[in-house]
Amino acid sequence: MSSVIQITSVSYPESDGKPMGETDQHRKEMIREMELLERFFQGQQVYVSGDLLVYYEQGNPKKFVVPDVFVVLGLEPRDRRIYKLWIERQSPNVVIEVTSRKTKTKDTVKKPALYARLGVREYFLFDPTEDYLHPPLRGNRLAGDEYQPISADAQGGLVSRELGLRLQAESGQLMFYRLDTGQRLLTAEEARRAEAEARRAEAEGRRAAEAEVARLREELRRLRNGQA
Repeated sequence: MSSVIQITSVSYPESDGKPMGETDQHRKEMIREMELLERFFQGQQVYVSGDLLVYYEQGNPKKFVVPDVFVVLGLEPRDRRIYKLWIERQSPNVVIEVTSRKTKTKDTVKKPALYARLGVREYFLFDPTEDYLHPPLRGNRLAGDEYQPISADAQGGLVSRELGLRLQAESGQLMFYRLDTGQRLLTAEEARRAEAEARRAEAEGRRAAEAEVARLREELRRLRNGQA
């Protein structure tokens, strides 16, 4: 009598049934951070995502975590429906949690232990309302198998070695500054406004220069005609 081997297919859901962000402010902040990081790493082998189920134990669909924002260096930036660590073979290099009233305990107690175990090299927490974290931005860097706090600079900013960026909490938003130039990362809309403002300033400068040239020519004409 031949034996029959049964293969059980494991289903990994694409949603945990929870909304993206506790409030509109939290949701918009998460989307904004993802856009900034995607623009910064555009054209590179860097995967930026957020609010995506990250499964970390093969065969067990209950073992997942949902980072608000995460970055994986050296990974193809294609669309994914879920993230399986045993398939991708890479843990996120950086995770950012936009913390809130409901998520504070999980973000500050439970998730750090899990992220450290998974090998997430840097873990940042940001409180856009400044109600639950003081200061509103915290950072941790993996040292061995434990996190050590990232020291803030004089302005309260934190340097991410993994991202090559300086993070700064400003007016309820998390800002990112390039370490090489000091320039702040801009969203697509901010970049369009900045470009339009630069064009406007250039046009005004050109008109002012043309007006000054015309004035000098008129003054020269008057001098030549003895009308000074």
